[in-house]
Amino acid sequence: MAAADELFYGGGINLVGIDRVIEHAGVAKASLYDCFGSKEELIRSYLQARNEIRQARIRDRLSRHTTPLDKILSIFELQAEVVAQPNFRGCAFLRAGADADEGGKIKQVCDQSRAFVRMQFTELAREAGVRDPEGLGEQLVLLYDGATVAAQADGNRKAPIAAQALARQLVTAASPRSRDRRSNKKRNDARLGESGA
Repeated sequence: MAAADELFYGGGINLVGIDRVIEHAGVAKASLYDCFGSKEELIRSYLQARNEIRQARIRDRLSRHTTPLDKILSIFELQAEVVAQPNFRGCAFLRAGADADEGGKIKQVCDQSRAFVRMQFTELAREAGVRDPEGLGEQLVLLYDGATVAAQADGNRKAPIAAQALARQLVTAASPRSRDRRSNKKRNDARLGESGA
C-alpha cells in the first residue's frame, strides 16, 4: 500500500503499471494479486486509505474550533498546510476521478471523498444558521477545489489562504446577523424615503 500510494499519487493511476508497484514494494506478483485481486482493487484501496486519512485530518482540525465560521476557515487552513508539502501533486481524488470509468469502484471512492467535503461545508453552513446551507456549501466547495487546482496547476501555494478570505466573506454575508442588518437598513431607508416624500 505504501508503494502504491507513493507511485499512484506521484505518477497517476493510469501511467503507473502494476509491475512497477510490485518492484517498488519488493513483493511477488502472486502476493499482490492474493491481497487485492486486480490493479483496480489496489487503486481503490489506495484511494480509500487516503480518503480515511483525509477525513480523520479534517475531523481533527474541526474539533479544535467551536464556531461554525472558525471550523469552515480551519478546513482551508488545513488545505494550505497540505499544498505546502514538497510532494504535493494536487488532489488524488480529482486526478484519479478524471481517469476513472464512470460508475466504477475507483470513481465511487473519489465521489465519496468529494461528498464528505461537501457535507462538512454544508453542515457547518447549517450550524451557522444561513438561509441556504446547501448553496453556501456548494460555493465553499468551489473555493476549495479552485484553491487545489491553483496550487497544483499554477504552483500558487497561497491559493488556500486567498480562498479562506473569500470563504470568510461568503459566510459572513450569508449569516443571520448580516441578513438582519441588511433588513434593518432597508426598513430604515424605506422610512427615510417616506418621511422625505
